[in-house]
Amino acid sequence: MSMIFFACVVRVRDGLPLSASTDFHFNQDFLECRKKLKALSSVLTRYPSRGTAKGRDLSIHFLSSGEIACMAICASSYSTIMAFCFLEELQWEFATSYDTASISLASRPYVFLEFDNVIQKVKHRFNYTSGSPLKVSWEKVEEELRLQPPAQLKLADAELMNGMANGGHAAVHVEVAPAYRMQRVTPLGILSLVLNIMCGALNLIRGVHLAEHSLQCYLYLFYSSTRKVKTFVLFFSVCFCNIYLYGLRNLWQIAFHIGVASLSSYQILTRQLMEKQHDCGV
Repeated sequence: MSMIFFACVVRVRDGLPLSASTDFHFNQDFLECRKKLKALSSVLTRYPSRGTAKGRDLSIHFLSSGEIACMAICASSYSTIMAFCFLEELQWEFATSYDTASISLASRPYVFLEFDNVIQKVKHRFNYTSGSPLKVSWEKVEEELRLQPPAQLKLADAELMNGMANGGHAAVHVEVAPAYRMQRVTPLGILSLVLNIMCGALNLIRGVHLAEHSLQCYLYLFYSSTRKVKTFVLFFSVCFCNIYLYGLRNLWQIAFHIGVASLSSYQILTRQLMEKQHDCGV
């Protein structure tokens, strides 16, 4: 579905986040796009007032004016004109709510946290309303974009430019990687851990088997960027080892070990990341 997923307002000179929508999307593509948006926000002074960073599924749009910039993550299929209509309205709402002095003096992230209510209302209207209420804004923005098209960026450029940012940017805002934690351990996940420990205990004399089950426990509990590859390698290793041990084990024992490996692999692959929420003092 074509829509706006996330929006924020940042201070242009240093990328300090002033307010943002509290959206909880935990898929990996969205989390990666959030990282790139954060990187891009710290180097906005290098770009024109309008810009678009296109990705395969998600895109970042930004609109800066004066001391603030409004940024949004949208589906790549979402209309660019509609995205900038949204950003212009968001910018107008923020400018009428806060004066330049309070923006300049802001010293901590999300100091205007209450503006999230406005972001959510505008975002909801643009996601679920179409037609005449947006027509005038659409025509105005369409003409502006025709005369001055937004700068076209690649999402990969955001992290590269951020890495080359000079000392004029505060180091605290050049930091782009958010803190992550895994979703809660489920009862089925606990069962898979217990069964892996049991299998490991039954295979103390077979070091390879013991290592396999220990690594499955580790991959379930802790995040690894290559966990999918490691999970499949471990699963096929367990299967191969049990086939190799055919004759020393009966079919029920082999089925039990492969069943535990299958359950553990499923739990590892379905346990998702959660983005750790910033401590905004609320």
